Amino acid sequence: MRRMPGLGVTLVALLIGTAALPGAAGAQCNASGAGGTCNLAGSVSMTAGRVIRLQMTAASTALTPPTPTDFDAGFNATTGPTLTISSNAAWTLHIRSAATFWTATNTSPGAPARTTKPAADLKWGTASGGPFSALTTTDVNLVTGAATASSVTTLFLQTNYSWTLDTPGNYSLAVVLTLTSP
Repeated sequence: MRRMPGLGVTLVALLIGTAALPGAAGAQCNASGAGGTCNLAGSVSMTAGRVIRLQMTAASTALTPPTPTDFDAGFNATTGPTLTISSNAAWTLHIRSAATFWTATNTSPGAPARTTKPAADLKWGTASGGPFSALTTTDVNLVTGAATASSVTTLFLQTNYSWTLDTPGNYSLAVVLTLTSP
């Protein structure tokens, strides 16, 4: 058997390299001599799933306190949070109340807060002049869109008031926003 110079060294190095890396990749490259070059073509792969993000300028909104004029009109308005949606696919933002009634806390002796103020007394819209829809406990489409880096919507709120029903008190209502991508 004839031995070629350099072949044994290359084989030994290859065997040592393979032994040191069990399960090494199936591609290999060898080069020898001055200025040797060794190139291997490879590839990468990935799976990009749906990615959606909802950001709000504020997690809580203080509604405008009612005045006598608001009670006469039956409502007042408040500008709510700004909502920013980012998504790499079509999306829908839903809105609903977490409860049927507002939570009411007494603030005036002898005038208990109204514990039956319905969620529907809060209306929502995406424009300051409306139209407005009564809040329900079922998800309703607030806004929809296509893939976007930034879709911005401001939530506008109207609160209904009644002289004979809305007694003094502190009132709160949990509003749930749900972003989905089918």
